[in-house]
This record gives sequence, C-alpha cells and structure tokens, in this order.
Amino acid sequence: MTGPTRQSFHGFEQIPLHEYAERAYLDYSMYVVLDRALPFLGDGLKPVQRRIVYAMSELGLDAGSKPKKSARTVGDVIGKFHPHGDSACYEALVLMAQPFSFRYPLIDGQGNFGSSEDPKSFAAMRYTECKLTPLAEVLLGEVGQGTVDWSANFDGTLEEPSWLPARLPNLLLNGTTGIAVGMATDIPPHNLNEVVSACVRLLDDPQASTRDLCEHMRGPDFPTAAEIITPAGDLLKMYETGNGSVRARAVWTREGGQIVITALPHQVSPSKVMEQIAQQMRAKKLPWLEDLRDESDHANPTRIVLVPRSNRVDIEALLGHLFATTDLERSYRVNFNVIGLDGRPQVKPLKALLDEWLTFRRDTLTRRLRHRLDKVERRLHLLEGLLTAFLNLDEVIRIIRTEDDPKAVLMARFELTEAQTDYILETRLRQLARLEEMKIRGEQDALAKEQSELIAVLGSPAKLKKKLKEELLTDAKKFGDARRSPLVAREAAQALSETEILPSEPVTVVLSEKGWARAAKGHEVDAAALSYKEGDRLLDFARGRSTQQAVFLDSAGRAYSTPAHSLPSARGAGEPLTGRFTPASGCGFVACLMGEPDQRFLLASSHGYGFTTRLENLIGRNKAGKQLLSLPAGAQVLRPAPLPAQDAELVVAITSGGHLLAFPLADLPELDKGKGNKLIQIPPAKLKSGEELVQHVAVIRAGGELTLFCGQRKLTLVWRDLQAYCGTRATRGNALPRGFQRVDGLLAGE
Repeated sequence: MTGPTRQSFHGFEQIPLHEYAERAYLDYSMYVVLDRALPFLGDGLKPVQRRIVYAMSELGLDAGSKPKKSARTVGDVIGKFHPHGDSACYEALVLMAQPFSFRYPLIDGQGNFGSSEDPKSFAAMRYTECKLTPLAEVLLGEVGQGTVDWSANFDGTLEEPSWLPARLPNLLLNGTTGIAVGMATDIPPHNLNEVVSACVRLLDDPQASTRDLCEHMRGPDFPTAAEIITPAGDLLKMYETGNGSVRARAVWTREGGQIVITALPHQVSPSKVMEQIAQQMRAKKLPWLEDLRDESDHANPTRIVLVPRSNRVDIEALLGHLFATTDLERSYRVNFNVIGLDGRPQVKPLKALLDEWLTFRRDTLTRRLRHRLDKVERRLHLLEGLLTAFLNLDEVIRIIRTEDDPKAVLMARFELTEAQTDYILETRLRQLARLEEMKIRGEQDALAKEQSELIAVLGSPAKLKKKLKEELLTDAKKFGDARRSPLVAREAAQALSETEILPSEPVTVVLSEKGWARAAKGHEVDAAALSYKEGDRLLDFARGRSTQQAVFLDSAGRAYSTPAHSLPSARGAGEPLTGRFTPASGCGFVACLMGEPDQRFLLASSHGYGFTTRLENLIGRNKAGKQLLSLPAGAQVLRPAPLPAQDAELVVAITSGGHLLAFPLADLPELDKGKGNKLIQIPPAKLKSGEELVQHVAVIRAGGELTLFCGQRKLTLVWRDLQAYCGTRATRGNALPRGFQRVDGLLAGE
C-alpha cells in the first residue's frame, strides 16, 4: 500500500495533518531543548542569560561603570537578540542578580530585586538599575579575541556570540534548572575554589576517578548556610551517574530554653516554614511547642524562634519531627543534563563534564592565543615596513609628493607589501617626523619575544596545559570564597507518630445506641450519667489512653478504628460515626474497644461461635471498615470480652435459656478473623427459631470470680463455684439456679 499523495493547487501544498503535527511538535521540542531550557556546557548559560550578559557588555555596563535602568537592558535584549516577552526576560535578569538564588551573581542590581522571603517580589524594571558584577568578566573578557563563533540575530541585522568564552566552569558554579520537552536539568551550585581544584587535579592526572575528584569537590554549595546532610557515599554516587538528590537541613541553636533557626535551605521561604509549623500547632499536632516568632531583621536575615512548653521537652525529637514535616529539611533533585560540545543534550557524570569543559577551555585558549599571534605577526609586518619608511623618510616623502601612483612606486622601490604600503600612506606626516628608530625596534623586540612565546605555547601541549592551569588558579584567587553550606552527614529526619507527639492521658470513649461517639478525659467518668440527644442513651464505653486507637464493631462484624484524641469532647453530644466511617446499609455500631495493640479479646456471635484475637487485628485505615467476625445467618455480634493480661484460664458462655458453660481458654484458637469455633451447644431447633441464643461471654482468670446480674438480683460465682460448670468446649453446660437463668449482664472480677 502506498502512502498519501501530496496535491498542490493555487501555490499551496497539502500534507496529512498527523504528519504536519508530528513535524511541528518535533521542531518545537528541539527548539525548547536547544534554545531555551538547557544550558550549554561551555559557559553554563541558557540563551536568554547569554544574551542578557552580552547585551549589557555592549551597553558598557561593566563592573566599573554606572548602572542603568533595567528597562534599558531588557529593551536591548528583546529588540536585538531575544524576540520574546519582556517580563520573562526581566525575570531571567533578576534571577542572575539575586544573591540568594545565584551562588555567584553575574549582575549587580540596585533597587528592589526581591528577597528570600518572596523571590518574585522584585520591583518593575522601570524602577530598578543594574550592571555586571566583576565575575562577569570571566565570561566576557575574551569575547573580542577570536574565541567564539558568531551567528546572525533573529532578523539578520546583527551578530551575537554562539557562546561566551568562560574562563571558569560557570555551569557548576551557579548551577541551573530547566524543563524542556521530554527532559529536564537540575544542577546545583558549587564552590568556586573546590571546582577549580578539581579541574587542576584532572589536568595533572587525566586518569583521576570521580572519587579522586570528590576529594576536591566535596558536594554542592548553596548560597545559604544550611547544612548539606547527604552522606558522602550518596554524593559520590550522584557525581558518578549524573543523577541523584541532595538533602539540606536548617541550622539551629539554643538560646536559653528557646530554639533559634538561623539558616534555611536554599529557596525556602521563612513565611512558608512559619505557616507550616503554625498549621500543625492549630491542628494540635505540636503539643510540645508553645509559641512561634519571626525575629528576622537586617542584622539577622533568618531568625525564627521556637518556644517549647517546658524544659522537659525533647528538643532533638521535636526538631526531627519538624525537619520531616516542614521545609526545614528539603531534598533537591540533581540531573546533570546539559548540551555538550557536540550540540546534543546528555546526562553527564562529573568526570565527563569536567573533561569536556577542560576541552572547551583548551580550545578557547588556543583560539585566543592564535588570534593574538596573528595580531602580533601583522603588527611586526607593519612595523617592518614602517622602519623601512623611517630609514628612507626623505625618499618616501618625495615619492608621495611627486608620483601619480605613490603606492605602486613605494611597493616597487622598497619591496613592500600592499598592507605595509597602506599603513605607511595612512600614517600622518607629523607622526613620521617624530618616529624614532629605537622605539620601532623596541616594539619589534617586544613583539618578537611575545611571538616566540605564543608559538612555544601553541606548539607544546604541556605549556598550554600549564597556562590553562595558571589562569584557573588566578581567577580562583581573585573570585574564590569559603564554602557556605557545611557538609554534615546526618540521617534523614523521621516524623514522629501521633502516639509519640501527643501526651498520653487517660480517656473514656463513649458510644451511644444511635452511633454517636465522644471522648471524656479520665477513667472516673460515669458514662451513663452523660447527657445524650433525645431518644438516645449509652450503648458501650471503653477506657484507654489518648494516644491509642478507639475501635468500634458494627452489627455485620466489621471493625473500624480512629485515634481517640481525634474524637470530640464529652462536653457535647459527640459526632455520628457515620461521618467518619461508611458501614453497610442497615448496620449499626454495637461495641467499643480500647487497649494496647497486643491486648487480646474474645469475639463471639449469638449462635455460639467465637475466637480470640489481638486488638491490632481490628485496627485499619479503611473507612469501610475491616471484616473481622463472620456471622451465620441470623446471628448477632456479642460484646467482646477482654482477656486478662495474664493467668487467663476459663472461657464462660451463657445462653438465654439459662445454661452456662466454662471451658479452658486453651481450647479456643487465636485467629486474625473468621467465624471461630463453637463455644456452647444449643439445640438446633431452639437455635433456628431464636428461642435460645448465646447472650454473654467472658474470660475468667485463675482464682477469679464472675458476678451475674439478673434484674434486681445478682449472683456471684467464685472460682470454686465455677468448677461445677466446667466442661468440654461445644457441650451443653449446666443450668443456672432458679431465678438466675435470665442474665442481663455480667462482671468478671479478681
């Protein structure tokens, strides 16, 4: 089958839409990758940054000049080189002037250029002024020395450099971030002295490994004093692969009983950190913290004060929780994806990146020296002709005065080249008159010496390497500074659980018949005496701690759990559990439990089946609950019976027909969920009709007693009495005494 054919009419070409869309998208994506988002390895700049720096140099805005309005620079950039929006261009300019964004700013801004609190709060470009910093000389100093290729600007009326001849690896010094189509770059900033030291090591030992280079370049160096806590092994792996992450942590000190944060991670706003901490305080998730203040000023750019509730607060644990839950500790993605010397984007490990940059610098240096050598040789050539003219000055003047074509005559008479002759003819007469042979010969000697030195350097790779190294060390001495971000290997912070944060206080969780729940402080609460909504009353209650989970069982045998401290206070009527959970239609809540995760309970149904399980098996995060007890048709869930912490001996089951059976607890299995085993035998006919069902279950410890409540009367069965009802599991048991066969409730005691 052949593809679609193109048809032309009226000068237009028809192509399939999918083919046009594919080609247009690929063109766009390549433009974004190469001309917008990714930096060039050589100068470490994106096109817009390069154009801003070059336009400012063309405006004469070097470090020693007077600054001009930013609008002037932006106008030149978008009018001559960068035909895009002025706001995006100005934002790129501002970024290069912010000392909290760039490790080594390239632009010196005067006026409001934003703050670390809000980097985008800078003033409009009509208000601010700017000029280049001294460090920009490293990028621009060799532009006019034959070191770069030039390309036409967008309208072909001007030329712009395709790159800048950087004398230092600016890509690593300031880093960059960018998102292209299908790829991104995230390069952190580094310390100038460390980067130069690594470059010198690689020049001296081309076989040096990444581990060797990391002895000099120990890790990123952000424009902030926050600690870099990533272990050295992880940093080495990051540099070996070109991918990874770096974690930074705020710096804090103690002042009396207060915690003072003095440095935040890179690009972290103090107000955002304050809001994150305040939000936890409002949600009562930071009971250890009493107050929070921002005391930052000009003398102390970052000073956030945390006031603990007491001296007994574990400061390390509190800060560890804050590091894990706020931007006081932050992770930065690292991706050394750059446009290489071959013009292609690629993720490069550290050694490959430095190797390629040194190749770039070596080529740039070679071009600069060759350009200088060409100028020296041209000057020597002109001086040779000028010396000839000086030695024959009278004859030269005569020829110029009398000959119709003095140029041709001079060339023939003194064997001069056209360039030499033009130079002589362009020299003013008064300058010729004052020329001195010694001056010409002195300049010739100096240039000849320089020529020989240039030829020697260009002809010797060792001398070229030595000169490259000397220039690197000179720039490092001039612009280098101490590391700002200390490297301190620490474990990543872990957030504390709610049980570790909240104070452990005794609480009583109350469940009403209509499914409303609340939590009262203390264990001496009379749950029945609390106020309830009209038509509602107490169903069940459980005592525990505020750090524990409150577990609720519904009539379908499903378990639901929620933190006890999150329940509303018992001063009100509470809240309906159907707002927190989603039980099946027609199901109601029948019981409430609390305890430690390993606390065991006996779960049973009214048809006489049951098993023991641990409370942790009832705890889950699903709003729809967790199926725990499988019920036979028509069976109901009985109130779970807690097992004593130790010496649990007998399981007691009581039916509505007045039969009681006690059997060893060891005969009953411990399960995570299920139907369980039969506890007591009930005649099938009575069970099917509902005439007789299991009403109560309990677990008695050795030597304990059981109290039965039957209307206004009660019967206490001590351990000796219970032996009369002992039997094998799943048997009928024995009948209770007359008058005590209808049991309304029971209490297992010591």
